[in-house]
Amino acid sequence: MTFRLGLVGLCTSHPLKWTPLIRELAAEDRIDVEIAGVWDDGEVRPSGYAEEFGREFGIPRVFNSLDQMAAEVDGAIIHAANWDRRVDLAAVFVDAEKPVLLDKPIVGTRVDVDTMLGWIAEGARLCGGSSLRHAPEVQSLLAVPEEDRGRPHTVFVGCGTDTFFYGIHAYSLLCGIMGPGLESVRHLADAGERLIECAWDDGRVGIISLAGPGKLPFHATVVTPRTVSQFTVDPAGIYRAALEAWLPYLSGSAVRPPVTAMGLFEPELAALAAAFSRQEGGSEVGLSEIPDDFHPYDGAAFVEAYRKKA
Repeated sequence: MTFRLGLVGLCTSHPLKWTPLIRELAAEDRIDVEIAGVWDDGEVRPSGYAEEFGREFGIPRVFNSLDQMAAEVDGAIIHAANWDRRVDLAAVFVDAEKPVLLDKPIVGTRVDVDTMLGWIAEGARLCGGSSLRHAPEVQSLLAVPEEDRGRPHTVFVGCGTDTFFYGIHAYSLLCGIMGPGLESVRHLADAGERLIECAWDDGRVGIISLAGPGKLPFHATVVTPRTVSQFTVDPAGIYRAALEAWLPYLSGSAVRPPVTAMGLFEPELAALAAAFSRQEGGSEVGLSEIPDDFHPYDGAAFVEAYRKKA
């Protein structure tokens, strides 16, 4: 039976760009998914935008409530830009035993991460995050047998614009290359760019450069015992690659999640640890040491500024 998908929150450009890709993948028989409805609360978009979006893409339902959507769809993508509302939005579907794909950034506090990890431990199916983890360039790198390319031990990645809403892409790109096991983070410098050191539990190291305010391309330098490789990510391919990774698991046709439960949240935890390290003068911060009440990235404030630009 075709998996009926609901889109929650039409704040960003992602619903506009992902909807045709989801239909493209379905037409190619890569997934058996249809978009059954949308819901938007107007936090960014003007009144009537959900109806306009539905007409443009031929989506049959515009839901008035999330409870109604959760009762009539098989799962949801949460696009809403305010990451501080993600737990409340996702809980409606988790309580209804429906899987959820969470757009980036997934959440913005350690408490929210712990809440979602608890849901997963109880059987909830969650996936998502930044599409950069699944970029075709990362997949091509990792597709080479490790005995030929060597295991990455030192990686430098970067992008521009900001430290969380966009910067989370750099953390995710690094995690995609290195794999799970990120243990601690240290803020290094603010001299023209924000530099962050990320240490893995086996001694491997990644450096992230978040330069701003200008936009820089997503880029990576990967060093192994055998090779040095560099690439710039072509953004044209990242959304399709990510949806190919996420949607089979979301819809139940794949049993294994694209990444481990803890690995899913490591980019967001790393961004939180980096902010806390910066606050503490550059001390090393373990992902387990982020205070529960530490809230450096304000979702509501971001949405207020984002709405003025949308």
